[in-house]
Amino acid sequence: MAGQRGADPIAEFCAGLRRLQQESGLSRGELARRINYGRSQLYVILNGQVRRPPEWDRLVEPLVRACTGDDERVVASWRRRHGVLVQVCQELQRQQGRDGPSAAVSLRAPPAQLPADVSVFTGRVEELAELDCLLAASRSAPSGDSTAVVISAVSGTAGVGKTALALRWAHRVRGEFPDGQLYVNLRGYDPGPPMSAGDALAGFLRALGLGGQDIPLEVDERAGAYRSLLAGRRMLVVLDNAADGGQVRPLLPGTSSCVVVVTSRDAMAGLVARDGARRLDLDLLPLGDAVALLRTLIGERVVAEPAAAVTLAGQCARLPLALRVAAELAASRPGAGLAELVAELADEQRRLDLFDAGGDSHTAVRPVFSWSYRHLSTPAARAFRLLGLHPGPDLDSYAAAALCATSRDQIQPLLDLLARAHLLAPMGHGRYGMHDLLRAYATHLAIAEDSEQEREAALTRLFDHYLATAAAAMDTLHPAEKHRRPRISLPTTPIPPVTEPTTARAWLDAERATLTAACGYTSAHGWSSHTTRLADTLFRYLETGGHYPDALTIHTHARHAAHHTRDRAAEAHALTNLGVIHLRQDRYQQAIDHLQQALTLARTTGDRNSEARALTNLGLTFELLGDYEQAGDQHRQALALVREISDRAAEARTLSNLGIIDQRQGRYQQAGDQHRQALALAREISDRAAEAHTLSNLGAVERCQGHYGQATDHLQRALTLFGELGDRTGQAYTLDDLGVVDQRQGDYQQAAERHQRALTLFRELGDRSGEAYALDHLGVVDQRLGHYQQAGERFRSALALFGELGDRGGEARTRNDVGENYYATGQLAEARCAHTAALGMAAQIGDRYEQARAHDGLGSAHHAGGDREQARRHWREALTLYTGLSVPEAEDVRAQLAALEPAQDGDRPE
Repeated sequence: MAGQRGADPIAEFCAGLRRLQQESGLSRGELARRINYGRSQLYVILNGQVRRPPEWDRLVEPLVRACTGDDERVVASWRRRHGVLVQVCQELQRQQGRDGPSAAVSLRAPPAQLPADVSVFTGRVEELAELDCLLAASRSAPSGDSTAVVISAVSGTAGVGKTALALRWAHRVRGEFPDGQLYVNLRGYDPGPPMSAGDALAGFLRALGLGGQDIPLEVDERAGAYRSLLAGRRMLVVLDNAADGGQVRPLLPGTSSCVVVVTSRDAMAGLVARDGARRLDLDLLPLGDAVALLRTLIGERVVAEPAAAVTLAGQCARLPLALRVAAELAASRPGAGLAELVAELADEQRRLDLFDAGGDSHTAVRPVFSWSYRHLSTPAARAFRLLGLHPGPDLDSYAAAALCATSRDQIQPLLDLLARAHLLAPMGHGRYGMHDLLRAYATHLAIAEDSEQEREAALTRLFDHYLATAAAAMDTLHPAEKHRRPRISLPTTPIPPVTEPTTARAWLDAERATLTAACGYTSAHGWSSHTTRLADTLFRYLETGGHYPDALTIHTHARHAAHHTRDRAAEAHALTNLGVIHLRQDRYQQAIDHLQQALTLARTTGDRNSEARALTNLGLTFELLGDYEQAGDQHRQALALVREISDRAAEARTLSNLGIIDQRQGRYQQAGDQHRQALALAREISDRAAEAHTLSNLGAVERCQGHYGQATDHLQRALTLFGELGDRTGQAYTLDDLGVVDQRQGDYQQAAERHQRALTLFRELGDRSGEAYALDHLGVVDQRLGHYQQAGERFRSALALFGELGDRGGEARTRNDVGENYYATGQLAEARCAHTAALGMAAQIGDRYEQARAHDGLGSAHHAGGDREQARRHWREALTLYTGLSVPEAEDVRAQLAALEPAQDGDRPE
């Protein structure tokens, strides 16, 4: 396919595809799905590392024809005038933007991540004006110029109000950024390690609309996706508390339409010199502004005792953080004069004797902190010290109670007191954080005043609390898998109520960042068992919720913890968990690598259970790759192994897995036989969970064969068992399958009720894959009832979810449903386009049933458009596939072919 005369068509193709990705705002993963490429294939193209795009002829030609109605003149014109695929993608984007899902980012509200503005802000008029000037300059900045502003402190001074200034200005000008505001605390000077650029990018990419499935693994790829999503957008990015330029550089957009504000104690000289950032030095508050802040915070006593107020401002080193702490102590003692307080602080300064000529920020504010700390009650002082040990970004009252070995009723007044004293910062929703200077001071005090055993006991209580609450939340969400998770003892301190699915999921979502930090801390500081057990406990939540970047971080910590303690069984388990997460992201080679490492480790240690689990997941990986021979081989090895170790439950599950592979390949008779063997075994050993799952799988196979009575019977029995077992996930999937059986028999009212019940359960459980399938099935019911617009809305929602999850099988199914909806409303060109996209996806993953549906739909669309030859060709393909699958749809297609024209000798459909 030639491009313009003299142009390299491959180079034109790649350049055009890069332009399309940048201009459309589509993520790489979303664009890959739109054009039916694998993400890894697309990355190679976009990075300019390809000589010939993969599957060029297979991909381009069908899409061009589908989008042009096979008009040869239009095809030829597109070939001559443009990079062909760019035009095809634009047409697909136009069609999908009108009648299908747009890019994920365009469907979401702009991110608005700025924390609340500071309640009391004084001074900094010149600095705010300078920021306004830089904003004005950014509007006319040439493309490619940096618009990063570094708010840096002179001599690295902490507590000078960098964050307060950045947030005050950001809130003032946020209306200038209609595409949103991003914010992250990089924790550059916390006692623990700073946030990595990769983790910060993952958070930004999620805020910009990418699901965990689409977030690349490597930092460079994440940075590239981030820059692509910001290209041409008007956004404000606040990078707070950065450690150094290396942490910041990957977070800089590649477009002058975005403005970045960086706060740091570091001068960021490299960022200024190499990246063109502008530096705004922030000095101590001028004396007049410092006194004005005290007057606002304390009141009339500052006016009555101006000399004492000036002295107090100097004692606080004119640092806003210290001024707030001192002012709160003064306000809490209304009967004391300022001069008296100033004298007390002077005594504290002499007592500590921490002044030095270097002007270190810690020595400048420590007397003020110490003065305030010494006025705390003994319980509040102990709470302050222990809260400084917390490794996460924030905590709630339950975690605080665990650290302090007290009740929630007793800890809450202490938290309120510390917050009033500005020694703790309320973060909203009952959560509290601590300024890094205060955290460092609290940690210093804990080391000085609490024994190592006391500190270790406090942290152990904290980690026990997180482990127990996570286990309780998972038991609520996934009770049927309780026996597969580590057994966790109840902690000695209270845990929040997580007995309802909504509260369980809300707690997990709120604590996810803290749980990730806890895994990192426990792995590095000797609580390895907590790391591995917490990772195993959270596995299903992270997997079904699509929290893949966090899952990779947590399971990597677990792997390192297990390796360090030579716990080979735990290490194999962590490797298998990592393999499964890579598998969910379509990173098949990484999945295979991790699973094979787990397999080798399990065989070395003789851990047959881990060996069987690794083999089973390898089988699932090869199954998703469409390599059913390899998949079957892995499952058969697992089957032999579990029989050898007499694990009858695992044997039943493996037999059922083999049945699923047969079903995927259309071997329904063999699939049914495998499931019936598994069912007999499950009943023999009284494994009701295995029995329920096998009944559900058997019902699904019978549904595909058109044996609706048997399917209903088996699915109803499975539903009853799942209900008795408290397995709400099993109930949801079985209800959804029953709804499909109802659809096939024309009972749309009952189908809709069952699909809606399933959808409600999936949403409560946070199972996004199940949610997508239920939405698709509800759309089919709407379409059958003639509610075409509502059906289209359901399909759009399902496609968006399947796209985020990377479920190509689900996406192929829904695109066929979209095609049928278009056909029902007479939109034949759109129907052909949807079925063609479904055909490409189904062929790529080896799904013969959806390939047959796509050909069937294309046959109908061409026939309705008067192209009998194309209709005949597609229906013949559909008939061949349906016949091979032994499904009832074959008879319908045979009848359509027979009615198309009188059969002639030698040309009789088979």
